[in-house]
Amino acid sequence: MAKRKSHKPKEDTKTSFMFPSLHQRVLDAISDQAVSARFDEKTTNQSNNKYSTNITGKFKCSNKDCSKGGWSSKKVSILIRGYPGNGYNALVFNQRCQSCNKLGILTLDENSYVERVAYRLKKWAGVRTEEQPYEQNAGPPHKSELCEGCKQGYCQKRNYWED
Repeated sequence: MAKRKSHKPKEDTKTSFMFPSLHQRVLDAISDQAVSARFDEKTTNQSNNKYSTNITGKFKCSNKDCSKGGWSSKKVSILIRGYPGNGYNALVFNQRCQSCNKLGILTLDENSYVERVAYRLKKWAGVRTEEQPYEQNAGPPHKSELCEGCKQGYCQKRNYWED
């Protein structure tokens, strides 16, 4: 009898991530404006709103034999989606190693995630918010071939800042 292959992806093969554990911090960040929100883990629901932006994070190469080791990025692609009934979720896209093309292991900058998601939820709720500071040329040039957000058509930097 042939051995069945598992279809469950390994952690180091994920092209995107969600962070429901950060929902309470997002709620705390929007509570001063009396904005309510609930985290919706379903990605199949039709969203009312979509917004692509970037956050910061660090990656470690998933290939133990790779000489690169790790890298930081100020252009980690994130897609924030709004759903009926104040639902939302945020999909954070992985990056590939420049040396070996393997997917990275993400360490999220939680503060940048919470700030971006809270800002977008406030905007969608009609709350007047101060424009967030945004450094357009921060960090090295964006490489679309290494960005899973670009590959899936959601990266804000897609077709910009290419080498």
